[in-house]
Amino acid sequence: MPDRQPTPIGALANAGLAPVAPSGQKQPGVHAVVDGEGSGSAKPVVFPWGRRKVLLLNATFEPLTALPLRRAVVLVVCGKAEVVHGDPAGAVVHSSTSQVVVPSVIRLSNYVRVPYRGRVPLTRAGLMHRDRYRCAYCGGRAETIDHVVPRSRGGPHSWTNCVACCAKCNHRKADKLLSELGWRLRVVPSAPRGPHWRLLAGVAEADPLWLPYLGEPAA
Repeated sequence: MPDRQPTPIGALANAGLAPVAPSGQKQPGVHAVVDGEGSGSAKPVVFPWGRRKVLLLNATFEPLTALPLRRAVVLVVCGKAEVVHGDPAGAVVHSSTSQVVVPSVIRLSNYVRVPYRGRVPLTRAGLMHRDRYRCAYCGGRAETIDHVVPRSRGGPHSWTNCVACCAKCNHRKADKLLSELGWRLRVVPSAPRGPHWRLLAGVAEADPLWLPYLGEPAA
């Protein structure tokens, strides 16, 4: 049997996959059912198509991108992917012929080639992940982003000048330089490398179930 050629990743976007809404009904989200444990009943839940994201893994478990819930469900229904982790609440999406667990992480059935990408765009989600949600100054829980050299004093908006910061340190630092405060950075900020950083640049907040695949400890 000849070896299968890997599918270009761009082919996924051009597959023409789209869910079909019930006749005469315009539906902005997915109606799912959460099976009630021991209650003998089920609660309908609506998951908005446009908000919820699903982590897509390559066949090798390499993280590729964060998909809209709609496309993730269609990939699973079409047999192009399998559910690795479902919704913790046990929600399922019903179609006319089958049901699918609402996914949090899915894995492609066939390997796809990933084109090389250089510079990683700077986003809040990516920066928080890089700094592990810890303030660069005191080590406390980070809630915001700070420019080490303030923008008002010529500091760039870049990976090497932006750090995660707690609200207290952010307020105390204001538009001052570290030398003026006698502060030091816990870790020198740098631009991240690797495919999952581009993935994080496109999502507001990563699902905890994604973290083992993104190189972040679950604890």
